[in-house]
Order: sequence, then structure tokens, then C-alpha cells
Amino acid sequence: MGNMIKTTLLLASLTGLLVIVGQMIGGTTGMILAFVFAIVMNFGSYWYSDKIVLKMYKAQEVSSAEAPELYGIVQKLAMRANLPMPKVYIVNTSMPNAFATGRDPQHAAVAATSGILDLLTAEELEGVLAHELGHVKNRDTLISAVAATIAGVITMLATWARWAAIFGGIGGRDDSNNIVGFIAMAVIAPLTATIIQLAISRSREFAADVEGARISQKPWALASALEKLEYGSAQYRPRRGDVQASQHTAHMFIVNPLKGTSIMKLFRTHPATEERIKRLRTM
Repeated sequence: MGNMIKTTLLLASLTGLLVIVGQMIGGTTGMILAFVFAIVMNFGSYWYSDKIVLKMYKAQEVSSAEAPELYGIVQKLAMRANLPMPKVYIVNTSMPNAFATGRDPQHAAVAATSGILDLLTAEELEGVLAHELGHVKNRDTLISAVAATIAGVITMLATWARWAAIFGGIGGRDDSNNIVGFIAMAVIAPLTATIIQLAISRSREFAADVEGARISQKPWALASALEKLEYGSAQYRPRRGDVQASQHTAHMFIVNPLKGTSIMKLFRTHPATEERIKRLRTM
């Protein structure tokens, strides 16, 4: 419940920031246009984000005959969680990781990399897949898509404001204070939006760990898997033919696939793995 309240407050903050940016650029009209544009972007994200991500990673759907162990674990966990059976995919990369996508439990997909299938035991894999189904049950894929879309709209509007301020102001306002204000907003707003978006992502990871532990009934197995994945991700070196992770989708994976890209804790896509393991082992 605490994580959901935190997520709601963070989404409200992100929406509020969008209103402020829209109003600064074009007053009430700008605010309304920003909302409309965000709604349109969210609609597209709602319907097509799963297809885009699966295609981006060249994920191959598998049946129970093609991947009996993976499919069987997902099927068992979905029944235990009272969820519809999601589609199951394998991503051809030695990077050990997994993610879930889909706009709702009825249109969900769970993807595991070939690397994670080689690295984990059956029980550890069960813990990871339960975590991903926890995301599905909590509708985190939709929450993340909405947060990313609003943050994207804020960044785009701020960029427009920056260029408009540089080339003579907005709406004919060429006062130097206005120009400085718009440039400051154009820098601070997208930075703030990114920080809020990543805070939402971290909050949802903790919630999915808890839900996944409940579904699998093996919190220790998920903790063990996270230890292995943290080490495996740090040691990962791309092989020929590996599909590479993107910065824009890094938040979707169970552990950050882009080690070394975050300078500060504020810009982490995931909470510290040590903290996640500690929480799981207290369950």
C-alpha cells in the first residue's frame, strides 16, 4: 500500500509539472494543449508499447512444446496468481535478464533472455518470473508507460520553450527576465521529470518483489536470483548476435541492463539490488 501511495503522489507530481510547463509556455491554452497531447501520447503508448518493445528486442514467442520448462513455470505461476496466461517470449542475448510488458493482464507478455535461462536454477527462475507477473498484476507496465510518456511530453515542451526563448521569446515576450526564466525552466523541467519517472520505476520494483515473493512463495529464491543477476549483469560482455538493451527501456528489466550509465542514485532505474535482497530475506 505504501508503494502505491508513493507512486500515486509521484504521478500527480509529474502531471502537475506538465501543467506548469504548459502554462508557462502558453498560459491556459498551452496547459490544455499539453494535456491533450499527453492524452494522445498515452493512448498510443497504451495500445502499442508492448508490440514496439518486443519487436525492438527481436523477442520470439514460444509454446509449451518449444520451451517446456519456461512455459510451464509461467503457466503454474499465472494460475497461482489468478492471472490469464500471458504470452511467453525468449530474447536471444547472453545478457541475463527478464521483463514483462502489455497494457493489462489480458494482454500481457513475459520475456526471458537466453542468458537468464542458462544462469539460474529452476527455483530462481521461478522467483524472477513471479516478479514479472507481479508487475502484470500490479499493472506496472501501464504505470511505467504513462510516466514515461508524460516525462517525454515535458521534455519536448521544454525543448520548444528553450528554442523559442533563444529566438525572441514566446508570444512576443522578449524581456530578458522572461528569456532567462524560460531557459531555466527548459533545463530544470525535463531533469525533474526524469527524476520523478525513475523514482516511480524504483517504487514499482519494490512492489513487484513483494508480489513476486507472494506468488512464488519463495522469497529466498528471488533474492538468490537477484544476487546472480547483479553479478552476471556486471560481468556481461556482448557476444556476436546479442540484442542490446536500450536506455529508454532499461526500467522494464528486473535488473538494470546498463551498468555504469547512472552517475547518481537519483538517476537509477532500479533500487539498489542489495536493498531488494535484504527486504526479500526478511520476508
